[in-house]
Amino acid sequence: MRVEPLEKNSMDSTNSELTGAIAEPLPQAARRRGWGSYLVWAGLLGLLALVALGLIRTQQGPVGVGQRAPDFQLTTFDGGSIDTRELQGQVILVNFWASWCVPCEQEARELEQAYQLYKDRGVVFLGVDYVDIEREALAYLERFQITYPNGPDLRTRISQSFRTRGVPETYVIAADGRIDSVKIGPYSSLAEIQAAIESALAGG
Repeated sequence: MRVEPLEKNSMDSTNSELTGAIAEPLPQAARRRGWGSYLVWAGLLGLLALVALGLIRTQQGPVGVGQRAPDFQLTTFDGGSIDTRELQGQVILVNFWASWCVPCEQEARELEQAYQLYKDRGVVFLGVDYVDIEREALAYLERFQITYPNGPDLRTRISQSFRTRGVPETYVIAADGRIDSVKIGPYSSLAEIQAAIESALAGG
């Protein structure tokens, strides 16, 4: 018994179909690899942009006297919310602090004393707790009997907007929304805090 060979045309047709079945997915796979490369590069460029922005902010230093103060929202430890855009026309003292910050303790009581002196004169005190543990922060506020509004710097958004470099730092904002004074480090006395506030109240 003899097996008849397939005709040449029939074999060529079969080979073409097999080759086509194998080759067809390749363009799709190549496209997927291409998109994957684009996404990796886009992510890398985005990361580099964020790093560059951080370096620029660091080189610029904190916002300075005469500049317009950044607007921000502070969620206080007691669940309240304060938007500085709603405080226009008032003098605002913004103090960046942390419970782990030893120099912050040097001015804590004096800041509360100043608050008691000026709270009825349209001066707003806001404490921004930087990179801290809430339990420790609340214990700090109780220890120094601080009663003006305080809240955590969620995702460090507020400190980034002020381009702070550490704690404590204090910014006194005049009624026109511009920064009247900046204190890097702790205030040395109640008199120094009063001088800063009086300057802002007088319009610089």
